[in-house]
Amino acid sequence: MTCSPLRRRLARRKLEGETMMAACTFLGLGVMGYPMAGHLAAAGHEVRVWNRTHAKALAWAEQHTGAALETVEAAVAGADFVMMCLGDDPDVQAIAEKAIPAMDAGSVLIDHTTASAELARALDQDAREAGIGFIDAPVSGGQAGAENGQLTIMCGGEADTFSRAEPVMDAYAKSMTLIGEAGAGQLAKMVNQICIAGIVQGLSEGLHFARRSGLDPELVIGAISKGAAQSWQMENRWQTMVEGKFDYGFAIDWMRKDLRIALDEARRNGSTLPVAALVDQFYADVQAMGGNRWDTSSLIARLERDA
Repeated sequence: MTCSPLRRRLARRKLEGETMMAACTFLGLGVMGYPMAGHLAAAGHEVRVWNRTHAKALAWAEQHTGAALETVEAAVAGADFVMMCLGDDPDVQAIAEKAIPAMDAGSVLIDHTTASAELARALDQDAREAGIGFIDAPVSGGQAGAENGQLTIMCGGEADTFSRAEPVMDAYAKSMTLIGEAGAGQLAKMVNQICIAGIVQGLSEGLHFARRSGLDPELVIGAISKGAAQSWQMENRWQTMVEGKFDYGFAIDWMRKDLRIALDEARRNGSTLPVAALVDQFYADVQAMGGNRWDTSSLIARLERDA
């Protein structure tokens, strides 16, 4: 594989002091990928998109400046950066097996999927053998963060590859941190989800207790949110939780997938996660109530169902 003509043009522009734009391909246009790809286009990058359902890629191309391709191989050919935002390990592996052989030498594959660290390390090895860079870069911030270009990105990979990718990811990021070698980004995302699980359960119990005690939740939250109990979840979700509205982003089905990955990793590294394991089962209870697509704050629903 050779350096693409576009990449050579971009290199010349960089040497000549022009603002560097890149040829980017985005694979996977779900609730996160769709707006993330849109931010790349809005930033002036040349963007091509692929989605398993081609109609969605066509809809994206009609809304943004960019092209919808019908195959993964066609979408990634000639790209400087290829971003993936898919569902789970099997999805990532299947698409990467098509993408990596078709990518140009010297390009970079960035996986924004929340997946296992084990898979990230395997993809890094496959990418190295193909002469391309790899960054595992799971995101936090939910649908709103993706739509507003305010995602937090936890990255694993080589420092020089990260430095190349950072200006491009900036189109949809609030912050980016290189945590360590390949797989470290995914491990950091596991930490993120472990912490969120405990925080949301604690907030659910607190609000449930307040209501059963006859307290006004608004007054209680107004008081305690200025102290040590404050959290993003408290600031942004307490009212919708009290109102029983659970359509504000990250679905329980996906949270349980993330917790499964974290619990699997915990068994490998010997860590103990009793709260995360318990909250995972609480989420299973909410799924049994029909809440598969409710957002993660719906933990309160299982406490309130018999109230």
